[in-house]
Amino acid sequence: MILSVKTRETTELVDITSDINRLLQKSGADQGLCMLYVPHTTAAVTINESADPSVKSDMLMILNQIIPWEANYRHLEGNSAAHIKTTLVGSSELIAIENNQLVLGTWQGIFFCEFDGPRKRKLQVRILEGNFR
Repeated sequence: MILSVKTRETTELVDITSDINRLLQKSGADQGLCMLYVPHTTAAVTINESADPSVKSDMLMILNQIIPWEANYRHLEGNSAAHIKTTLVGSSELIAIENNQLVLGTWQGIFFCEFDGPRKRKLQVRILEGNFR
């Protein structure tokens, strides 16, 4: 399955938890694994707190401080910072499924991380059904 994500900012975190839950419900998988993969070199996916929006702001603030957009990068396209942020955050997540629900902590959410937007992006979603003990 492919989830389309349309971003609005150069750098932003988009909460996609409800979208992934909807795809899981549609799949009917009772137990298994949900694999998420971002096939882009300037976008990522992560799991973090979703209850307090200031966590997203703090994450972006620190990423932008340690990896500024303007620096003495050699990559000629002008988006080296986005590539580096993607490498640090990561392009995949693996989440357990139990009773047709994602096994996430109370405050956890799934975020699509845009580092070179705005763009139309894709997220690969694979539901691997089974009892993996």
